[in-house]
Amino acid sequence: MRTRLLGILIALMLCVLAALGLPLAAAVAAAEQTKVVVDRLDDAARLAQDLPTSGAADSARKGEPEPAPGDLSRQRAILSEVRRYHDLYGVRLGIFQRDGVAIAAAPGDWRVPGEGWGAQAFQEALDGRRSHNPPQVWPWTPDRTIIVAAPVVRDGDVVAVVLSESPTEALRTRVLHKWLVIVAGEAAAMIVAVLLAVRLTEWVLRPVRTLDRATHDIATGRMAARVAPGGGPPELQRLARSFNEMADHVVLAMDQQKAFVADASHQLRNPLSALLLRVELLGLELPEGHEEELSGVREEGVRLARVLDDLLGLATAEHARPEPERTDLAELTLARVDAWRPAAEQRGITLRWDGPALAIGMADPIGFGSALDAVVDNALKFGPPGSEVRLRVAVRRDEVAVTVTDAGPGLAEDELSRAGDRFWRSPRHQNVDGSGLGLSIARTLLAAGGGTLGFAPVKPTGLAVTLAVPRPEKPEK
Repeated sequence: MRTRLLGILIALMLCVLAALGLPLAAAVAAAEQTKVVVDRLDDAARLAQDLPTSGAADSARKGEPEPAPGDLSRQRAILSEVRRYHDLYGVRLGIFQRDGVAIAAAPGDWRVPGEGWGAQAFQEALDGRRSHNPPQVWPWTPDRTIIVAAPVVRDGDVVAVVLSESPTEALRTRVLHKWLVIVAGEAAAMIVAVLLAVRLTEWVLRPVRTLDRATHDIATGRMAARVAPGGGPPELQRLARSFNEMADHVVLAMDQQKAFVADASHQLRNPLSALLLRVELLGLELPEGHEEELSGVREEGVRLARVLDDLLGLATAEHARPEPERTDLAELTLARVDAWRPAAEQRGITLRWDGPALAIGMADPIGFGSALDAVVDNALKFGPPGSEVRLRVAVRRDEVAVTVTDAGPGLAEDELSRAGDRFWRSPRHQNVDGSGLGLSIARTLLAAGGGTLGFAPVKPTGLAVTLAVPRPEKPEK
């Protein structure tokens, strides 16, 4: 979402800068060309003033091919000035009679263009007005020149035309330089805009990130997580408040459910104990031949009692809020191995322990020990006689893990994701005694202390259950 929002903001800024920069670049090019046109018109006006009022001009009106002898010296001076102007600026410049005959031109062989923009500009000047602005010159049009024509008027009549054709290399260079300045300015503005867009995106998405963290915490069992009030758009602030209210209602509903389970289990435990006692007393009074039915009743009663005990244990684990402390999991695991070894030997299973002499993790010793008991009990329950259950302690980069591996039937790949769910049991293991709450209790006890419970298959057969807790942030000195 951050990338998309940032991309939208940057695209909008690019559009704004382009909308401002392109017209500005066109205006700069037009202004530079206008300066050239104005300069040429000023030069044409000055030359028109120096043109003799008789001689060449009068001859042009009368149709005489040559100027009067008295104006030859001024005509030579104008011709000299036109040539000097051409040599100095590289501009083709000429003063032409109405019929196109040159009065003075430089270079000497330059004539009025017979077609194109030059012919059009000359005709406009003959009509008594200066020529229109020539086509715009761009840096990528090197073959284009600027042709300007201005009429020479005497007594209200156009007697001659001053025509100039300017090269555009210097003009294109100036335009390009100014465009580079504009591009540099827009690049700087774009950098500033990107920085502002990043800050704006962070401001807008800060509540979303906070909400995402709180959602993840709740999804992983940390139900006390909430979204702290902060900045951001009003819509996201309202969303944060609504999320907190929803989380409060969810926690309240879960607490009520847990309280109901705990209360129901507790309330049913006493009547069940009394019922089992009465069954035993009744069994003493029954005649012979009813031992099988009585044994079945006892087994179902014991199984129901075990389910109630597990429900009570699960409710207690869910309500527990232990404070993790520095715990030597190697020592704790070795103690639980010693405690379970008699039960393992009774079932014909070998318990083995492997790991370092010291493995410090942040865990609740009682909760972790209970979770490890549930996992070991599950491994012994499904492990065949003569097999081995191995407990391995490993110190990793950020956590300490205890992995319990058995040689039982294990779980299929699609069943691993459901392992640890309440009352879930694999369809292939329905004949094994149990309530389906052992691994759920283990997961709840670990989650309460900041740990995790993971499952993985073992080749060729078996299941590996890993209990992991974080390592201390700073070692003791």
